[in-house]
Amino acid sequence: MGKWTENIENEKATYLGRSLRRITVETTPTIATDPGKTGENRPATASNPRIELRQHGSLGLLRNEYLVIDFSTMESGEPIRNIGFVQVNKELSLKMYSDMVTLQMMDTFFYEAQMQGRISFYATSFGEEAISIASAAALSEDDIILPQYREPGILLWRGFTLQEFANQCFGNKADYGKGRQMPIHYGSKKHNYLPQAVGVAYSLKMDKKNACAVAFTGNGGTSEGDFHAGLNFAAVLEAPVIFICRNNGWAISTPISEQFRSDGIVFKGKAYGIPSIRVDGTDALPFTLQFVLLAIWQLTLAYRVGHHSSSDDSTKYRPLDEIDYWKMYRNPVNKFRKWVETNGWWNETDEAKFRSSLKKQLLQAIQVAEKTDKPPLTELFRDVYDIPLSNLAEQEKQLRLTISKYPKDFPSDLSLRNQVDHL
Repeated sequence: MGKWTENIENEKATYLGRSLRRITVETTPTIATDPGKTGENRPATASNPRIELRQHGSLGLLRNEYLVIDFSTMESGEPIRNIGFVQVNKELSLKMYSDMVTLQMMDTFFYEAQMQGRISFYATSFGEEAISIASAAALSEDDIILPQYREPGILLWRGFTLQEFANQCFGNKADYGKGRQMPIHYGSKKHNYLPQAVGVAYSLKMDKKNACAVAFTGNGGTSEGDFHAGLNFAAVLEAPVIFICRNNGWAISTPISEQFRSDGIVFKGKAYGIPSIRVDGTDALPFTLQFVLLAIWQLTLAYRVGHHSSSDDSTKYRPLDEIDYWKMYRNPVNKFRKWVETNGWWNETDEAKFRSSLKKQLLQAIQVAEKTDKPPLTELFRDVYDIPLSNLAEQEKQLRLTISKYPKDFPSDLSLRNQVDHL
């Protein structure tokens, strides 16, 4: 279940006969409203942490969001005055920042590798680094993650190495998926990074495990029927699951204005009776607020600075000045760097040394992954059924004949002679 280093209150919270831990955050909330739009300033309440109404460019409608470091205070790195949040110590803050930088640089190098034709596909997390890193910091290793494709930061936090990331993207024989899955679709049983959230959460509840499941989706995913079935299932079964939605304004090229007419997405959780909160996804500090007594719906507002993937050119459907604004003024990595620098935990020398070392590690990981052999083609037929079926045997036979007949149609790095021998 979620935890944030030193700031966990172990309390007896009896719910359906279970004793659960809960993270609590003492806030001194304030309300910032726009009188021109609302006509009033409402009083703060204990259940209502800082709520600020803000226009989010292409994110469209006014949002109520919980944030700690506002973009208006980014230059100083200071929290908003009178805002309450869980204090984060030096060690944890530096790990959060270094992992955010690592994720950012890893995306840069791997995306460039794809542009060079060295890997087949890639999708970046630019503009959304805080969401995965801060979420991972707020969870325990026992919590099970059910990600989408912009959460590699969680694996990074939990110890997945740059070499392991590179092996997966290059699909070599060291890849845990044996080269079967497209790049950036990572998995790790060791790090509890798996694919069906509510069922996992319900099994944790049935087994009386002191853990929760955490599922990620994008704003486009909330238009799928599975999303609504999952939320209803979680609410009715009172499963310990946290749903985290990254509302970055776009579902590939579809803006949110063409997806729904409600004021944002957070209300979709409330409609199913699930406690819901909206936070600033470019600010790492609000992620201290995590609960696992019941299902939780958390909406994170950020912006997808990068293209949807290497197969997309987002400049065809959104203005460059909008992208540049979020890249320069709402950059989550820069924002958190100001925070650690303000606390005296980081400086320019640290930054230069870290980035130089990280660059060498990334280049080394890419070179090793690229030189590692691909898995033998026989692996295509393994791990499918416990006892191989006759139709799979027939497919193996057909593949062998195809390779022998059309060797030039297969990649040269597959060592075709050995592949045929293995088959």
